[in-house]
Amino acid sequence: MSQDTTNSFSKMSLNPSASEWKPNFGAKAFVPSFGAPAAAAAAPAAAAAPAPAAPKVVKLPESKPAAPAAPKPAAEAPKPAAEAPKPKPAAPKPKAAPAPAPAPKKAPEPVQDEVEDVDDEVVADLYGKEHLNVVFMGHVDAGKSTMGGNILYLTGMVDKRTLEKYEREAKDAGRESWYLSWALDTNTEERAKGKTVETGRAYFETDKRRYTILDAPGHKNFVPSMIQGASQADIGVLVISARKGEFETGYERGGQTREHTMLAKTSGINKMVVAINKMDDPTVNWDKARYDEIVGKLTPFMKQTGFNPKTDIHFMPLSGFSGANIKDRDTKVCPWYDGPSLLEFLDDYKTTDRKLNAPLMIPISEKYKDMGTIVVGKIEAGHLKKGQQVVIMPNKHNTEVTAIYDETENEIEQAMCGDNIRMRLKGIEEDEIMPGFVLCSKKNPVKTTTQFEAQLAILDHKNIICAGYTAVLHIHAAAEEVQISALLHLIDKKTGKKTRKPPQFVKQGQKAIARIETSGPICIETFEKLPQLGRFTLRDEGKTVAIGKVTKVLDPSE
Repeated sequence: MSQDTTNSFSKMSLNPSASEWKPNFGAKAFVPSFGAPAAAAAAPAAAAAPAPAAPKVVKLPESKPAAPAAPKPAAEAPKPAAEAPKPKPAAPKPKAAPAPAPAPKKAPEPVQDEVEDVDDEVVADLYGKEHLNVVFMGHVDAGKSTMGGNILYLTGMVDKRTLEKYEREAKDAGRESWYLSWALDTNTEERAKGKTVETGRAYFETDKRRYTILDAPGHKNFVPSMIQGASQADIGVLVISARKGEFETGYERGGQTREHTMLAKTSGINKMVVAINKMDDPTVNWDKARYDEIVGKLTPFMKQTGFNPKTDIHFMPLSGFSGANIKDRDTKVCPWYDGPSLLEFLDDYKTTDRKLNAPLMIPISEKYKDMGTIVVGKIEAGHLKKGQQVVIMPNKHNTEVTAIYDETENEIEQAMCGDNIRMRLKGIEEDEIMPGFVLCSKKNPVKTTTQFEAQLAILDHKNIICAGYTAVLHIHAAAEEVQISALLHLIDKKTGKKTRKPPQFVKQGQKAIARIETSGPICIETFEKLPQLGRFTLRDEGKTVAIGKVTKVLDPSE
């Protein structure tokens, strides 16, 4: 027996390619049992006759997986038990699994075709509630972020425990009264200085509507961020501090109350809630006389900016800190106000007609990398479906929208005009996209150009403006350096008629038609076709110099 064992080992070690072992060469069954002579010896020695049968058992599953093969392992049960790993070499059998693999590939095609056909189904909101974008604007320290934070708490989007945590952290930082704003001002710089730097985003929901809050910065250094926030909004909330001295600082020349009001109108906000905040301050104490004084000063200015006091503006007294008149009316502290609370007003606000069936247009406001390329934007026209093929202009980059996320980061199948969404894109890198690019329909892409004609209204510029004047253009989410290449006509303020002769210059208070050249290609449409992509502001040296609307998109060669 020991001799047999020696022989078998000598054959295995010296002649690994010997003919009788060829079928089992490299088989996993022999690798673990190689170092166990007793077991190895037992198999060949115990039955010399079955030894030839072993190759048969091995060969059958490998070469012919026929029905007769099944009974043989059953009859020779001990052998398969000893060679249990043998089924693993039969890994080729998953070749049956690849058969379904082509099936999934075919499945999406019909589904996509079906989705493409059902355009009208998108008209009904997926959530059963309409979505509204609200931008909070106003002078620095008017209380925008605090009010936004309190709204999140009152609507249950921030729980009491989280708010208590913010309160403790704010107290430790010596900023006890700022804790509500920390729900929106999330970065360290904003919390340390108590100033919003970027446009903060937050989401809340009432029984009637879904909302996105866009908390715009109030400081003059961050006006471009405010413009970007306002361009995505459906309605504006102008937050005014009623505290003695603070209203005056924000309203006087150089304060951000005036500029924000003007920029809101230019950005397409036609309805404004004027929230007179801090009414609970000891210097005010819900005094109606102070409220009336502020209303009296703001109304003529807002009328001059283009808001109709009767139909476009709603004034209301409230406290962003205590929450009075935000969700519910507080008749105890403010018996003289009989209007709606802030959320009641927003719930009942009627949105303008949205272009649901127009070609898709989504100006990209943010982009970042997260397991691929993610972009953020508001759908200004049309609707979008998961899996849709789109083009990103002005670079004409074809891409696929592989996922759509709503305000709460939930993945959704489709989104429509008015929604603020995040999209995961396939086939494009994050560094190939810039804020201001437009994601649009492949059949009807947005116009791109380096020059256009526009109607300008000069608001604030001490010197005259001639051809050759340079400034920064802000249009939807884009910012681009531009030059006024030619002044074409002056517009008579009273009659609205254009002069035939081109003017030599324009000055503050005048309107003109001008040709504008951009330093790089931009995505625009005429104001008549799509106002959201056709209105703009010109800024220079930290001031808004002019507002305008695109009247004609010129071919770059013209």
